[in-house]
Amino acid sequence: MTDSSVGSHDSGSGGGGDPLPRSWFSRFACRYLYKEAIEAPLDYNRWLNIPFSVMVQLSIGSVYAWSLFNAPLCRQLGVVTPSSGDWALDAVVPVFSVCALALGACTAGLGKWAERVGPRMVAGTAALCWGSGLAISALGCELHQLPLLYAGYGVLGGIGWGLGYISPVSTLLKWFPDRKGLAAGMALTAFGGGAMVATPLNEALLEFFFQAPVYLGTADAVQLVTQDGSRFVTAEDGSLTEVVVASARDVAQLHTSLPPGVYEVGTGDSGVRHTFLALAALHTTAMLTGAAGQRVPPPGWKPLGSSHQEGVSLQPATAPSRDALAANGNVDPDQVMRTPQFYLLWAAVAGNAIAGVSVISCAKTLMTDCFASALPGVVTAGFAAAYVAALSGANMAGRFGWSFASDFLGRQNTYYIFAAGIPTVLVLPYLTEWAATAPAMVPLVLFYGGTWLVVSFYGGVFSVLPAYLSDLFGPKHVGAIHGRLLTAWAAAAAGGPYLLAALRHRSYDKAVHELAAQIDPNVFERTFGAPMSELDQLLERKSVTIPHLMDIAPGGVLDPTPMLNNDTMYAMGGLLSVALACNAAIRPVDPKHFIENRQTVVDVEFRKV
Repeated sequence: MTDSSVGSHDSGSGGGGDPLPRSWFSRFACRYLYKEAIEAPLDYNRWLNIPFSVMVQLSIGSVYAWSLFNAPLCRQLGVVTPSSGDWALDAVVPVFSVCALALGACTAGLGKWAERVGPRMVAGTAALCWGSGLAISALGCELHQLPLLYAGYGVLGGIGWGLGYISPVSTLLKWFPDRKGLAAGMALTAFGGGAMVATPLNEALLEFFFQAPVYLGTADAVQLVTQDGSRFVTAEDGSLTEVVVASARDVAQLHTSLPPGVYEVGTGDSGVRHTFLALAALHTTAMLTGAAGQRVPPPGWKPLGSSHQEGVSLQPATAPSRDALAANGNVDPDQVMRTPQFYLLWAAVAGNAIAGVSVISCAKTLMTDCFASALPGVVTAGFAAAYVAALSGANMAGRFGWSFASDFLGRQNTYYIFAAGIPTVLVLPYLTEWAATAPAMVPLVLFYGGTWLVVSFYGGVFSVLPAYLSDLFGPKHVGAIHGRLLTAWAAAAAGGPYLLAALRHRSYDKAVHELAAQIDPNVFERTFGAPMSELDQLLERKSVTIPHLMDIAPGGVLDPTPMLNNDTMYAMGGLLSVALACNAAIRPVDPKHFIENRQTVVDVEFRKV
């Protein structure tokens, strides 16, 4: 690359003459970061770009292990179980949703910028945003300020997520024009499997930084006082110290073995604060390294036919699409917004994604809810964490497998296969009820397999999407169009977890009231230090929970916890049905939208004038 090509980024000069002085960063960016600075030589091996893309994708893919943080974030003060001052689950889960919304806004607004500056600049920016977002989240935990968590992991993390996601996809599609589905699969397989690496890492860090709070004894041995729904112990000088009462089920879900009983609030550490800090350092380093290795093909580059050697070829090596939707032209990113295909595909992506992203964002909580009470010796904290990693494997396998298959099946046909998620999610509530009424391994295995399949479809939706867009709208502007279409994923990731948390919260409150109605009021008052009439206040302060009520419920009363997510599953089935209908309605793009045809029309009109 010549100095003159580097200097083409000068924006401070007029038509001629010397450019205005630039900052040190502008000079650095022009020489090392921008697209023109990272063009590969003609003999560059295109496969070398993959490991550097993997380093970026693995780091941002760790977002799919978010559910591991739900529980420790909800008990930062109580540590062993939530205290009255801790954040509620339906306040923590939307952090993931905000992250998704930030991703959607970022990819829609910065898609053209990302195409212009190139993958190294984009991946480097993603690294700084992702790392600083984790660091700000740690500060939010330290100060116990939820807005900082939303700003850090949510907004900054979402921007880093979006930039880190679109950059390798667009680049590898350019390096592998002959196998677009395979290229997208390679780019996104590591992203989908990020949680497989992140799960044991996050779990190890949470366990390492966990500190047990001060143990005061069993509930019978400690003088407990209830005020305004919160639990306290009275010291010898008459002062009150807030405490939590942990049940056997509460402590069974921790990383360490602790006895059930009374613990002093604010004296331990759930480990999540220091985990965020450690992850900030690790992910920033990995992503910056991956950014440094990004290269783009030179203009006119194509792989050389069947020899599999890289170089400039005069003949196109792109394999013909097997999808009847394939376009014979290119659509401009602005013009694509005027096509019905864009909005139909948007709805198909959003509807297909909402089931998988809902399961992923609350995976550990979902497994614990559905089977921990029915199979306490099997579904432990370690089992639930392994389930999160297994879903990451499903995401990874789906991203590679379905994208590879789409080269042979066609993109639209592959999306038809994803409709198998409809009967799958509708049968899940029956499996949880089966486990609750007749505990057995069969419903657990079927639930495990069903959700694994749903998440593999979720991964496939997004790995097939770039090639689907390339077929529909042409390959020229697929990066920018992809960024705009990812707003569909943002909508799904924002709405799905929120829907799950909101429906679960409603089901939880209803279950607590129905369960409390079966308990002797005198037993209730002795246990919680307050009459049944104060149930709502006790519930709001987290002094009353389903495990606590089950400890004093009459024999034979069914634990309602496994059924808390049933309404969410039915809602997912309806949204997947809408997605199927939208995919079926997609037809080839009208040639009038192609850049080439639109230019012809403009030329004709110009000649008429």
